[in-house]
Amino acid sequence: MSDSFARGLRRAGWLAGLPALALIGVSATLYAAPQIAGRLEAEAADVAAGTATETGEPWLRLEARGRDLMVDGEAPDAEARAAVLSRLAALDGPRRIVSGIGLVETATPFRWAAIRVGPGRVALEGSRPAEIGRRALEARVTGALAPGTSLDDTARAARGAPPDFPSAAAFLAARLSGLAAGGRAALSDTVLNLSGEAVDVPAYEALRAVLSEPPAGFSIGRVEILPPRVAQYRFTVEKDAGGIVLDGFVPSAADREVARRAAQEAAQETASATVDDRLVTARGLDPAIDPKTLIAFAFRLAALIQTGRVTFADGAVSISGDAMDGQAMPDAEALMREARPAGVAAGRISLTARPLSPYRVAIRRTPEAVTLTGHVPDVATRERVLDALRPRLFREPILDRTRLADGAPPDLGAALAAAAPLVAGLATGEASVSDRTLTLTGESLYREVAARAPDRLAEALPPGWTGQAAVSARQPAERRDPATCRADFAAVTAGADLRFPAGSAVPGPAFYPTLDALAALAKACPSLRIAVSGPADPAKAAPTPAAGPGEGAHPAAPSEAEATRVASAAKAEATGKPDAKASGKHDKAEAKADPKDAAKKDAPKRGKPAPKKPEAAAEEPPQDLPRLRTQAVVEYLLQAGARPDQVSTGPDAPAGPVTFALLP
Repeated sequence: MSDSFARGLRRAGWLAGLPALALIGVSATLYAAPQIAGRLEAEAADVAAGTATETGEPWLRLEARGRDLMVDGEAPDAEARAAVLSRLAALDGPRRIVSGIGLVETATPFRWAAIRVGPGRVALEGSRPAEIGRRALEARVTGALAPGTSLDDTARAARGAPPDFPSAAAFLAARLSGLAAGGRAALSDTVLNLSGEAVDVPAYEALRAVLSEPPAGFSIGRVEILPPRVAQYRFTVEKDAGGIVLDGFVPSAADREVARRAAQEAAQETASATVDDRLVTARGLDPAIDPKTLIAFAFRLAALIQTGRVTFADGAVSISGDAMDGQAMPDAEALMREARPAGVAAGRISLTARPLSPYRVAIRRTPEAVTLTGHVPDVATRERVLDALRPRLFREPILDRTRLADGAPPDLGAALAAAAPLVAGLATGEASVSDRTLTLTGESLYREVAARAPDRLAEALPPGWTGQAAVSARQPAERRDPATCRADFAAVTAGADLRFPAGSAVPGPAFYPTLDALAALAKACPSLRIAVSGPADPAKAAPTPAAGPGEGAHPAAPSEAEATRVASAAKAEATGKPDAKASGKHDKAEAKADPKDAAKKDAPKRGKPAPKKPEAAAEEPPQDLPRLRTQAVVEYLLQAGARPDQVSTGPDAPAGPVTFALLP
């Protein structure tokens, strides 16, 4: 064995010593490299110290890696950079100098960013003010971060930073504590931007709140903060005697506003109801479910309960509580079956019916419509209220949203029918019933109507009912001088071409813009006096009637008593007061008429059949059509806000459009 080994060594020769030499070399390198690097850094430190600026910090940064010297920083100019590199090259020992030295330039726009790259680590990039030392700025930023956070600062010195840059940098850095990895807080001149995903719900709410108060001189720009993701997404609408409570989650601030508006609209059905918004923004809703559709569906179900809860959880919607009425339970089942949003499962329906307490119904008038809400005992009561409203409304639609339910107080229909004219006479307002108490609130166009509202309500209510009225008078928003009023009147009426359909005294849709403008002008011009003249229909060629001797072909003109009655009724409708004088004349005229004479006049001659009235005569419009048209226009102007003393009837006009005259 020894001879064989010796012969092998002789054949290998000097190659047998290479591993030993390599081991010796590696050992020497590992032992000597740190000493060489330390010596290089110590020699170069004197060069770096010579680059100190007015901040007290040198702009040159260096690191030795073995015999290589890595240098970085921002030199104030090219000459200073060349001088530093020359001094480093003159040192004894560096094998290679790797330079990353740049020049201080003006950054436009000036951008800086802090990025959360992981737990306990934040990277700084972009530009930092040249007049602020790197270590000084890092100390300010670190103070705003969570304790133990390390910085990876690659920001380069530059000119052009906004004033009080350190405060803005610290403000942005502090926001990173509420963001997950990848969160970015950036500055562009004086605009602060924030993006990323919130770590949890409290952090998200805190971020949204603090961004409303940026440092002085700075503004908030783009904010793209994703809400946190929750494992159990839920949304709840709860109704109780005090109001509506919103709880759970919504995917965005826009969806939260949608839910809040829906709750406020639902709370208006009860004057004392309030909205308690406890919603927070979070992700976790199935992407297949539209959040706004889900919110709308929840409130459709919530409208069916007096007290209770509508809940979306685990992908399903359920409803529980006291049903609004007996109709509510099948309605809830139908909604669950037919109107459920895509992606939402049907949950449990647990409703109990109980008598309504209190029993509520309301008539609400707005500039857009008149709306009935609440409950009525039967269809007849509903129709009675609608019949009381329809003749008093020109163009406002009537929206019936009432439901049928037992338990109504006695004489509910009579109370609502009595309140309907009072509500129709308001500019905006409401008559609300709670059991046997009716409350009238709102705003009237006339001071007299507002003052009489309590007395009129007390007179109209059935026995056993109590009423409360709080109606204020609307004052004109502006006043114009007489010359301007006359000029505006001429401008409004110059292009007006208001024509009634043949034989009709009902204003058409084309009337409304002009009449609204005249009413608004009357409110702004208290001294304005307008005369309205309604036109007659164009004359028609009368057909020759086949009438016998003594039989007339033309209809009889209305009697004086009848004309007085029509005018009196129109005036009473417009002003709310009966015309006692006209009523008296009408009664006297009727008293003078002999019933026997009337019977003789109306009865056919003995032995002869009553003559047939020609068809043309049957279609002939009434003789007082111009007066009726005038009264319709006057009525509209009064309802739209003109005072009774500002609008009067003028002489009948010939066929054509309605005419308006300005009285002195």
